[in-house]
Amino acid sequence: MTIKAFQVSGNGVYAQDVPAFAAAIQGAEVVLFPGNSRVKRSVPAAALRAGAAVDTNVVDLALEGDRLVAQRWAYRQRILTTFTRAARPWAVVVDPSLFADVCAKLGVTAETLSVDASSSTRTTVEGLVAAGAGGESTIKPDSPLLFVAGAGWTKKQADGALHLDDAADAIKGFLAKSGASLGSSKSLVDMPEAAAKFTFMSHMNQVGQTGSTPRHAKGLSTCCHGEEPHVVGWRFVNERRAVNLDANCGWAQGKADVLYVADAFEVVKKLNEML
Repeated sequence: MTIKAFQVSGNGVYAQDVPAFAAAIQGAEVVLFPGNSRVKRSVPAAALRAGAAVDTNVVDLALEGDRLVAQRWAYRQRILTTFTRAARPWAVVVDPSLFADVCAKLGVTAETLSVDASSSTRTTVEGLVAAGAGGESTIKPDSPLLFVAGAGWTKKQADGALHLDDAADAIKGFLAKSGASLGSSKSLVDMPEAAAKFTFMSHMNQVGQTGSTPRHAKGLSTCCHGEEPHVVGWRFVNERRAVNLDANCGWAQGKADVLYVADAFEVVKKLNEML
């Protein structure tokens, strides 16, 4: 069985990536890709062009005799499914955090995929328009870090009192010092008391099932439970970390790479001091 793996990074252009990925898929029986946003955007179309089967969100691969067996989570990461395919070529998109381990397990060395950037596209840039004057935006698509605040910031704290002003100051301080982009859960932006104090936040910051799906390299969630509606918008974020006092929250159920069981007020305060 011929297995190849390709390392793909950066943003890329869809019109250039699809033919390059299709050519790579046609060159082997099984082709592995890391599941970053660039790959997930273009590989399905490339597989269709190459006449290949494609599976995404794979977390493990193993050779069993002459069969390649894959695993991935289903039903909100509660059921781990095991499957294989007879169709060839087979494009397999592996969870980006596990891509190197899977390649090493199969004894495959990942090559850097070369994309011809000279090929023409139908998009041309005719000019740039400067943004209008106004307050500083908390939505920064180019930032490497996404900072998400949840409804826990508006709850009573250890002393039994609300600290909305302190919460707003801590969040704004972290954003200013880290340059992070701000996200929010739906429950937080829907709260009237939050709207009164968190004037730097609106429904435009909402991340999740009914919000946006950002593509930052790293994400830090605070005071957010990490259930499916919260994390669905994180599917393009490569490294996920969360801060929550509940050790059994959704983030702990395989949805975060690292979960800090701690008080987000104290954690963000310490981060602001360090920054």
